[in-house]
Amino acid sequence: MPISRLQETADGAQIRSVTMNTSDGYGREASMTTTTTNPVEAAAELGKRVDKAGKVVFFGGAGVSTASGIPDFRSPNGLYNQRGYAYAPETMLSHSFYVSHAEEFFDFYRHVMCVPDARPNRCHYKLAELEVAGKLTAVVTQNIDGLHQAAGSRHVIELHGSTHRNICQKCGTVYSQEWILASEGVPRCEKCGGAVKPDVVLYEESLNERNLIAAVEAIASCDLLIIGGTSLVVYPAAGLVQYFRGDDLVVCNLQPTPQDSGADLVCACDISKAFDF
Repeated sequence: MPISRLQETADGAQIRSVTMNTSDGYGREASMTTTTTNPVEAAAELGKRVDKAGKVVFFGGAGVSTASGIPDFRSPNGLYNQRGYAYAPETMLSHSFYVSHAEEFFDFYRHVMCVPDARPNRCHYKLAELEVAGKLTAVVTQNIDGLHQAAGSRHVIELHGSTHRNICQKCGTVYSQEWILASEGVPRCEKCGGAVKPDVVLYEESLNERNLIAAVEAIASCDLLIIGGTSLVVYPAAGLVQYFRGDDLVVCNLQPTPQDSGADLVCACDISKAFDF
């Protein structure tokens, strides 16, 4: 498959080089991949592809919300590189830790996972606009911050849940993020006294089957799939991309992903600026 890539010379100028790849790995007809690091160019090219498409699906990760002040996971300033806790973040986000160290879990959850002051950025708002316009059929997100809904998106498939839903494990009463933040220690249901657990998927837990099926159906039925703000290394979520059989695949991520070589367009720039069209 021919791949057109931008390279940077010593003086900072951008040049485009072409290499060959015989297969895109998706069972689709091979085409040229355009890669740009220029957000203005990215926005113009992405806008053209959205205009041409009939059904668009957005599949996003933590990088979508970094412009809203929420750290991602694996960057130098990301969640997994934070210090100041006695346990590693990966450990504190596990089901077994939630069970055995509830006090520490909720302290971490309130101070790190819940971000009440975060606001949607241009990417969130543009996706909501595209849904209203009848272009976007679904947002499939790995994020738990609820910013897509805050921006106005309605068809959002939350693979990993949401901090805005916290559910009593005894009676099923749902509590808001604000209620959790106002509580202390291990929160208990006001109605029955049961344990209140965040409706987020922790390590050692399975993804919601209905959400997975909905995500597969959305990705399989679109003709333009935009992958944004995700490194595509966390499974099973990353594996959803294999169900795409449409005409146009776009990857918008600052760092390289395993799917770049199979994409038609790679926008290696700030995702909020790439959606400024």
